[in-house]
Amino acid sequence: MIGGMDFDRAAFHAELDALPWASYTHAYGSAEDVPGALRALAGDDDAAAQEAQSELYGSILHQGSVYEASAHAVPFLARIAAAGIRTVDALLLIGGIAEGGADPDPGAASGSDSAGTAGVRESDEAACRRAVVAQLPLLLASVRHEDRAVRQAAAWASGWTGTAGAGLAVPALRDRAAVEADPLVRAELLTSLVELDPEGSAPAAAGAIGPDSPPELRLAAVTACADAGLPWTRGLHEAVLELLPLDPLAADRYDHSRGEPLHDISVTLLERDTEADREAVFALLDAALRSDDPEARTEAVWVAMTACELSRSAPARLAPALLAAAEADGPDDGSGALSALGRLGARGALAADLLAARAAGDGDPADRALEALVTVDPVRAASLLARDLERRPRAFQAASGGPGDALPVIPYAPELLGAVRRRLAAMRPGGTTPFRVTALLTSWGREASEAVPELLAALPSHPLPLTKALVAVCPPGRRAEVADALRERTATGPADERFAAARALHELTGDHGPLLPLLAERLAGGGGGSDQLIREAAEAAAAIGPAAASLVPALRAALNSPGGERNNPQMDDDIAVAVALHRITGGVAESVPVLAGVLGDRDGLWRRWTLVRAAEAAAGLGPGARPLAPVLRTLLTDPRLTPAAALALHAVAPEELDTGHVAGLLLDAAEAGEAPFAAVDALMVFGTDGLSAEHRARLTELAERDGRVVRTGLDGTVEITDERLRARVSAALRGA
Repeated sequence: MIGGMDFDRAAFHAELDALPWASYTHAYGSAEDVPGALRALAGDDDAAAQEAQSELYGSILHQGSVYEASAHAVPFLARIAAAGIRTVDALLLIGGIAEGGADPDPGAASGSDSAGTAGVRESDEAACRRAVVAQLPLLLASVRHEDRAVRQAAAWASGWTGTAGAGLAVPALRDRAAVEADPLVRAELLTSLVELDPEGSAPAAAGAIGPDSPPELRLAAVTACADAGLPWTRGLHEAVLELLPLDPLAADRYDHSRGEPLHDISVTLLERDTEADREAVFALLDAALRSDDPEARTEAVWVAMTACELSRSAPARLAPALLAAAEADGPDDGSGALSALGRLGARGALAADLLAARAAGDGDPADRALEALVTVDPVRAASLLARDLERRPRAFQAASGGPGDALPVIPYAPELLGAVRRRLAAMRPGGTTPFRVTALLTSWGREASEAVPELLAALPSHPLPLTKALVAVCPPGRRAEVADALRERTATGPADERFAAARALHELTGDHGPLLPLLAERLAGGGGGSDQLIREAAEAAAAIGPAAASLVPALRAALNSPGGERNNPQMDDDIAVAVALHRITGGVAESVPVLAGVLGDRDGLWRRWTLVRAAEAAAGLGPGARPLAPVLRTLLTDPRLTPAAALALHAVAPEELDTGHVAGLLLDAAEAGEAPFAAVDALMVFGTDGLSAEHRARLTELAERDGRVVRTGLDGTVEITDERLRARVSAALRGA
């Protein structure tokens, strides 16, 4: 026991039952199941207790988030821990709830169910932090427990009590740190002290980095020095290199927020955004990538890729060391350095010879080498891919757009087109859908016109993906032949295949005859086979324009009730219908109220892109959509929506815009990484020559700063996307 009292199970159950758990909420709604889980955690059945612990992590501490029920569970978890029942498990739950919490607002309520002086209910996060701080006597008593695991868990949990707990926790943790012998507990104590009192604990951290400290403590000290904002010294650099690989030293720590130490240290330094700290990271990674220890190289490769995602100067600086790591690995690519080289794009050109040599081998390592070469030297990769297309699936995926279906990056090459044609010729009904082939051919356009015979032959087997490619590659001399094949497909097969063929025929020739009846069928709900029937039909009708006048009644009927509750797909349908009605009739009277209803509804989940589409549709209506100006102005201050709203206002009510103010908002959005491409494009529409000196300086900073503007995206796409943005900003500056 910790608290010195026997555990009164009957009283524990009675007090659990006294609370209105069904009225509290957790990650999955009502918290009525929490008392049962707490009973099981305090019970004698180990299997049931383990299951209950898992349930509690899923409900009251879901992926680090806390809820109303979390705060109410803390006193019961504390009683379980104090009674010596699964103490470590209970303390870790308490610490996790504190970590997910937040320091209470001094002006907020004093309890999670009461209102403050301003009538504002305390947040769940603040209530959780307050509940854990109330249990500090238990936590601090536990750091003196005879069991090492209990001391370690209590030391970690105490570190998350924030400013509200620092006054009581810091002296007690320092007293314990002065006598603690176990390296893991010492590491946890130091980390918590720096979390609670960075300035006061920095000297202790700096004093523990030397070789006389146990490795676990040295690592915690290095991380603490970085967290405390101390300058990165030669001693810290050498300590990290001497301790590599770092992950095993953190494996038994409860401080999971620092579970990948080399990564965490590097990110902390990079986010300081100074030349000295960047160079410190690059020097550290350069040395680690050249280590003789394969595990150290593996850690460093992963961190190097993160550095390239955060810093524009990282690829050029780290390329030589990544090449050295790839050479040290040999053909098996144990550290993943080959894939990392592929992330460098043209800056990895120094590795092209190595990648090409490895790509000439066999099996998955050769495929991964060629995958990297696709981005490093796409021209060279094209010929290598053509030689063995069937056995290079990873490289072919990279060449045709990668896992995120981005634009294909490999240029047209006659030998690669030949390989693609052979693949098309070998396709059979029911086989793998040729999305990659379609993407590559479409990107080449008419350069790939020699593939028309194979596309026509494969069309019956894969009509949906191949119609788009046919239109893209079709040369004028074969238009009649391709049109006949598409026209034939409009009369046979499933509805979605007939629709795709008819839409492609219209795009290729302007012939909308077969498309109109299919659109009428779709708008009436009889098309089948798609979750986007209305939207696709409306978009196709808009492309036809006035010649689709017969569809106007069906389009009107397809609109959702303006007063009803609509989800995002239904709103997207309505936007497409509004655009179609405008394009067909030339008027805006029907479209404006539809778009107003969408733009005025910002409360739904995941509504960003629906609102963007509605704003873009409003822009397409022109000055006739002036009544939408008030609701569009309300979107301007949301960085995710600023570009679309600004362009829409520019189109419908330009005289109402304060261009200087809007330019500032657009730069805010770009700097925050929210729709940066759209923000820069909008600035170019408004005219960069009219930017103020301040705005021009901010735009220049977007192009020249080291930190990436684009910070999120699918694995391997951030660097490429950010470089494209950088080029676009530079073009805008040249225009200015």
